[in-house]
Parts: sequence; C-alpha cells; structure tokens
Amino acid sequence: MLKLEKDTFNEEVLEGKGLILVDFWSNKCEVCKALLPHIEELSKKYGDKIKFTKLDVVGAMTIARKQKVLGVPTVSIYKDGVKIAEAAKEDATKENVEKIIKEVL
Repeated sequence: MLKLEKDTFNEEVLEGKGLILVDFWSNKCEVCKALLPHIEELSKKYGDKIKFTKLDVVGAMTIARKQKVLGVPTVSIYKDGVKIAEAAKEDATKENVEKIIKEVL
C-alpha cells in the first residue's frame, strides 16, 4: 500500500492510469485506524487490479478539501484520475469498500 504525501498525490492519483483506491485517514481517528488493516487485507486480494494508496489528511487538508473529503475515514476510487466511487465516514466499512471495489472492476 503506497503512502501518499501532499506533493505526490497529484502524480500518483490524479495523473495516474487505471484504478486507484485512496484511503483518506487521520492518525487521530480511531475508526480510521481500525479500518486500515481491512484496507490492507483488501489490497492483498485486489492489488493486482487496483493500486491501493493512503493519505493522512492532517498534513494534506487542501488536497482533502479539493477532493471533497468532508470527514474521515473516506475511501475513494479513481479511474484515470477521476473519482468514480466513494464510501465516507460511517459508510466506510470493510464490506462497503469491498462492494465498491467489486462494482468498479
């Protein structure tokens, strides 16, 4: 799972090709920390079809706002730089994230 920084987000996600999952999270968010092992598990299962990444929004609030991330955790899937699916806050569960992955594949 690729750890994004504010200076790598555009290159890796918005300019990236194919399917890219971004886990917008915060180290201060207990729900985010609980979800992360499930996202990593999904990356092992689907990593050959989707690039899995994560971005700590604490150091990247401007990017989060531009991507309309209003709360964490938010898991978004991009295709060729365009957001095509998202699960946010209480909807960002392992089951829902896997559901949107299957929908975009």
